[in-house]
Formats: sequence, C-alpha cells, structure tokens
Amino acid sequence: MSETDPHIHVEQKVLEAGPTVRNLISSMLGRVTDAPSVVTTGCGLRVTYAMTSPRPESVTCLACREHAHREYLRFADQFERLDPMPGANITGDQLAEAVQRLRDLAKRFSGQ
Repeated sequence: MSETDPHIHVEQKVLEAGPTVRNLISSMLGRVTDAPSVVTTGCGLRVTYAMTSPRPESVTCLACREHAHREYLRFADQFERLDPMPGANITGDQLAEAVQRLRDLAKRFSGQ
C-alpha cells in the first residue's frame, strides 16, 4: 500500500464494490457489514477503502478505469446471454434494461 499514491481507484471486484451491495446483504441477513479498511484495486494495488470509488467520474487511476470498463462489459455480455426462465422474477425487458445500464456504466469508465 502506497501512502503517496494520489489516485482514486476502483475495487477489483467492481460489481461487489460500494454501499449498494453491502446494503443488499444487510437487508437480506439483517446484519450490517463493515466497509473493508484496505482493498485490492483494479490496477492491482492495495489501498485504503477511502481511496476508491464506484463512480466513474471520481476514478483517476487509468488502469482502474480500464479494468472497470472491461469488467462491466464482461458482466453485460454474461447478462445478455441469460434467458429468463418461466416463472422467473425478472422479465426479458428488465434483463435488457440491466444489460444497458451495465454497458452505460462501462462507457462512462472508458471516458466516451
């Protein structure tokens, strides 16, 4: 962990990063999870959690931005291949909307 790194990074596991996932886990388990103090980033560094952000506009590390861009595109491709099963709680339209949100997020990380 570098104390002189001025960049804002993204966590390596981008879909698991941020308060949204912790809130989901908390609502499912009825317990509050703590934010980690140190995390591994998309560029491979270990930094304090405070030096990361799930928001593309806040991430200043180019390698982390590229990592997040690739990961969100990969997840979008995986979601796109899913077929809602009969009786599933998600419709084809909802799945398409989720894929589009992931692609939009990937695009924001790429800076386009």
